[in-house]
Amino acid sequence: MTTDLMCDHEVRLTSDRLLLRAFQPDDVDIIFDAVRQSMPELSRWLPWCHANYCRDDTREFLHQRGTAFRELGEHAFAVLDQKTGRFLGATGLNQLDRNGRRANLGYWLRTDATGNGYATEATLMVARWAFHALQLERIEIVAAIGNVASQRVAIAVGAVREGIARKRLRKDDQQHDAVLFSLIQSDLNVEAVR
Repeated sequence: MTTDLMCDHEVRLTSDRLLLRAFQPDDVDIIFDAVRQSMPELSRWLPWCHANYCRDDTREFLHQRGTAFRELGEHAFAVLDQKTGRFLGATGLNQLDRNGRRANLGYWLRTDATGNGYATEATLMVARWAFHALQLERIEIVAAIGNVASQRVAIAVGAVREGIARKRLRKDDQQHDAVLFSLIQSDLNVEAVR
């Protein structure tokens, strides 16, 4: 399988604790290991994370990064510990609407990295960058009704809970209700980063 990752974005975002960078072809093992270690938690909410998830699924995800960037404007970021280089999870923007100046922001962390504020910090980093570099006016965060951890991250960054989006997410061949949050630049909670 060939890869077109060379055409993926080249954005790197850093803080004292985190490095957010584009995924790379040799990230297969670190992603696969994190997903498998976190399967019980991730599979509840993420349709791509299922019992039969394998390295080929990870390879396919990486293979699609260049196309997703070029054709859809997606910016997917690996979230790494700045000091150790350890893969902590992922974040990024998708469903980009350039005319409407809005996008969806998603995130996930490996289970043993949760509870440290990494998702909040990474979300703030991406949102600040997107408002400036992509000139977005609105960022949406959509979390399943039961996904309290993702909702907490949205609240921590200052996102406004707009309500329940009925049948907004698809999982296990069924539509599910979700909580819809939005961020505009003035909402960003600068105190949220540890």
